[in-house]
Formats: sequence, C-alpha cells, structure tokens
Amino acid sequence: MEWQPTSWRSHPILQVPEYPDADKVQMVEKNLSAMPPLVFAGEAQSLRDRLGDVAEGRAFLLQGGDCAESFAEFSANNIRDSFKVLLQMAVVLTFGASMPVVKIGRMAGQFAKPRSASTEIIDGVELPSYRGDMVNAMGFTEKERVPDPKRLLRVYEQSAATLNLLRAFAQGGLADLNKVHSWVTDFLRDAPETAKFEALAERIEESLAFMKACGITSATARPLAETELYTSHEALLLNYEETMTRRDTITEEQGWYSTSAHMLWIGDRTRQPDGAHVEYMRGISNPIGLKCGPSLDPDELLRLIDTLNPNNIPGRLTLIARMGADKVRAGLPPLLKAVQKHGAHVVWCCDPMHGNTIKASSGYKTRRVDDVMSEVRGFFDAHDEIGTYPGGVHFEMTGQNVTECVGGVVDVTEARLGDRYHTHCDPRLNGAQALELAFLIADLMKRRRGGQSELSQAV
Repeated sequence: MEWQPTSWRSHPILQVPEYPDADKVQMVEKNLSAMPPLVFAGEAQSLRDRLGDVAEGRAFLLQGGDCAESFAEFSANNIRDSFKVLLQMAVVLTFGASMPVVKIGRMAGQFAKPRSASTEIIDGVELPSYRGDMVNAMGFTEKERVPDPKRLLRVYEQSAATLNLLRAFAQGGLADLNKVHSWVTDFLRDAPETAKFEALAERIEESLAFMKACGITSATARPLAETELYTSHEALLLNYEETMTRRDTITEEQGWYSTSAHMLWIGDRTRQPDGAHVEYMRGISNPIGLKCGPSLDPDELLRLIDTLNPNNIPGRLTLIARMGADKVRAGLPPLLKAVQKHGAHVVWCCDPMHGNTIKASSGYKTRRVDDVMSEVRGFFDAHDEIGTYPGGVHFEMTGQNVTECVGGVVDVTEARLGDRYHTHCDPRLNGAQALELAFLIADLMKRRRGGQSELSQAV
C-alpha cells in the first residue's frame, strides 16, 4: 500500500494529547493544511546533502536550541542571541575540526515535549501534564492544562516569524565573518571562555585582512558574509506534521516532505518500530533523526534503520545518542559495532543533555556541566574504540544568561539555580556554558587530527 501523510493514523501512537473537542481539532487541521509551507523541499534536500558530508566524515554537525520554545519568551532579541551563540560555537568547532560545520537550530517548531506520565499531582490535585505550549499551558489549573488545538495555529505563526528572522540574520549581515567580535552577547563579555573566543576572532580578522589584500571580500565571496542555518524539532504531534506535509512539485524527486522544518527527529519514547511516529517518518523525504537511549538494543536499531532509510542514503538518517555520562562508554559501542557491520551510512550525533537530568537539593530539575562534558568525552572515546566517526553534537541551550545547569566556568551553583531559571521544560546551557563545551569539542577534534591538544594554546 502506498504511503500517504495519513498512514500514521492506522498505527498505535504514544505521547499525544486527548483533545476534548474533535470538531475543533478537525477545523484547526483544515486551516493549517491551507497555510503556506514554512520550508521548501529544496532546502531539506540541501541539508540532506550537507549531512551526507557529515556521514562520510567531511563535515561536523552542530544542533542546538531551546528545550521547548514558548509563547511567553518569544522575542527578536532572544532569537538573535541564540543565533549568535550558535555562530560562536560553529566558529570554534570549525577551527577545531578544520572542516565545515552544519548548523541546525532547535527552533521554529520545538513547542511540544513528551512526558513520563500523562498526569501530575500537586498538593493532592491531579491534572494533565504540561506537554509544551503546542498543547497546553504551564499554569497548574484545570483550564490551563486542557489541551487546546488552537495552539497549533499559534505555533505555525510563531514558527513562520522565527524562520523569517533567522533567514534575515543568516543572509542580512549578522553572520558576516567581519563582524565576528559582535557575536559576543553582553553577559558573555566577562566570561572566561570569551577571552579564548576573542583570540580566535583576532586570528579570523587577520586572515580576512590578508584575503582582502588579495581581492577577496564579503562582497566578492558571499560565503564570508552569510551562513546556512537549518531548523529542526521533534515530530511529536503528527496531526500538525500531517497538515504541513506536501508533495514536492518543483524538484525531480517529487517526494513527500514535511514543510514544518528542514529536519525532524523521533524521540526515545516514540521510536516503536510499528508505531505511528516511525510510520510517518519513513514516508517523508526530509533528513530525519532518531534518538538512541540506553534501552535501545542493536537488533531493534538495525530494524529501525532499515525502515527509516531503506535505500541507505547518506545524510538521510542521523542517530542521536543520549545515553547518560555513566552509560555511554558501555552502551554506545555495541550500537556502533552493529551499525558498522550492517554497512549503514548514518550520522552519529551526541546528545549529552537528556541522559543527565537530575533533581537538585533545591527541587529544581538541572544538569551538571561536568556530566555533559563527560558524556561528550565518552562519545568520542567510543568512536575511537570502534573506529567510527563522531559526527556531531546536540545541545539544549540558549543565548540568555540563565542559571539552569550547574557548574561550568561561570560556576552556577545549586543555590543559584533560582536566580534565572526560565525554562518551560528541561534545563538549558547558557551562552557561556555552551561556548565552554564548544572549546572542549574543538579540542577533542584537534586531538583526533593529531594536532595540539589544547585549543587555548593554539589560539
């Protein structure tokens, strides 16, 4: 039977809200189906080509952004600052890896989150769990926790506005390498890692001055003046994705594409081989990701790979390992060996965030920067052991000066978590912590190339 955007509806599904009004859901779905696409098939194909380079060891993937976007914190300044931090991290990684960095933001669509339980109890009151602004509101009242399909329309509108702004930043001058010093946001000025970045920026400026003397400027070489930034989110609410799924009528491929983002991924809770999420994702032609947690065994992974990428196209499938710092060195190698033996062309990416969530003594959900770093090192160690390529990293981070993750050079303590704890779901790295990790990864990449072991020495 030929795959259709509605095929997922005949499969078992998890992590979906229970809407009280089916007629209202159908009305919203009808309205969304008439909306213009947010991204285009050609853009998704371009990302797939870029990720194909990553799969073959010729590029490195940087994926990062909000745990869950929100309506309340939507602003041009917040989007700009997250964009700046991604640019900073990409420059540091480009230096360390000596290869192109493919940049994908968890932006313009990351509004829904899976939950470990469908309800939560506070002071004896039981209400539906908060599933992200795409579904319901954070406030712990019966009215706020009722899933509302009209939120899907607001998600579309905010995603469209965010994409418009990101494209302007990427192509309108902010990403010009001549402005590399301007990428440092105000609160990062005094961060220890900023001095390293400024030293790197000075080297870039020296190189640009030499190129200018040779007649190569931003005006004559557009890659110096602009950048490529793609968007991604977890494909959780399949009725939304269905409405945004369109047939490619421009390129020769003529396939189905989700036009809600360039890349979508399947979460660790929704990767059932016979489930609705896998069924939907196998039919779209976008590059897709698959979260791989410690409970995933090699045989099931190979089954998923054959389902999601039957033609073994490099760049089609990114495997996002999220093991936990204490499990990555034992849990990842069996998966690497199985995939290597299978001959599958995949991108291996490290998500060091989701396996390292803890509850602080103060009650806040947090992550230790040391644990995040440890999982990144374990990810690289596992690939070194097997002889495979550690293709990228995936972070929950923000350009804002939040205090949500403990540790790092900025020394956020458990006692300080409440100072600026703004996340609507999971704790995020702030800009300084994200930059610190970028230098760590760059250092690891340099070591793999046999270069100087400390990037700080190199700059």
